[in-house]
Amino acid sequence: MPDQPTQAVQDYLKAIHVRGGASGFVEPNKIVDELGVKAPSVTGMLKRLSDAGWIEYAPGKGARLSATGLAEALRVIRRHRLVELFLAQVLKLDWSEVDAEAEALEHAISPRLEQAIADYLGEPHEDPHGHPIPSRTGELKARNLQRLSECRAGQTVIVREAQDDNPDRLRHWRKQGLTPGARVHILTYQELDDLFEVEVDGTLVRLGSEGLAGLRGELVTADAAG
Repeated sequence: MPDQPTQAVQDYLKAIHVRGGASGFVEPNKIVDELGVKAPSVTGMLKRLSDAGWIEYAPGKGARLSATGLAEALRVIRRHRLVELFLAQVLKLDWSEVDAEAEALEHAISPRLEQAIADYLGEPHEDPHGHPIPSRTGELKARNLQRLSECRAGQTVIVREAQDDNPDRLRHWRKQGLTPGARVHILTYQELDDLFEVEVDGTLVRLGSEGLAGLRGELVTADAAG
């Protein structure tokens, strides 16, 4: 059984999970990008995590969470997303501010306080950006979502998740109405100019694929649209 995880261990486990380490191996360079650290330090840390039983590590392939590592990653993700929602709903912070604050607080709150927050919020299923919150027992709802930047003319999608690591972009999406629950109809896509014309809940918006990058949603079928 691994020792109690340090903050650094928790950060690595969460980063590996975010990059798909619950079901497959994550290359070290992707962990470098996720955490913004230097490659040599990642390699050394992955070896230590492997020795401690948090992950499986294979040089050339990368890291995959062990059962113990997955459980800890989900606990950290649960705390983070609960804190985000508490800050947004109760303290009325803007959704562009809560990720950075939750990043610091996720390591400081106790399991008792975590559950008190969850009880106060009614055991919520999603954070302010639409990301699913793991349950108290560690279940995380799987989703099959489409990147809006990969949609094309004629498709309609309901926004479900917004990537939360860029405050400026989150504020921009808020102004355009591109928040979870928004109904987006792709009117046109001009490939040469990389320009989308989309209708967001009845309002025309023009933006490039980079402006949609980080938004994911649920495609509306023809039957549902009708």
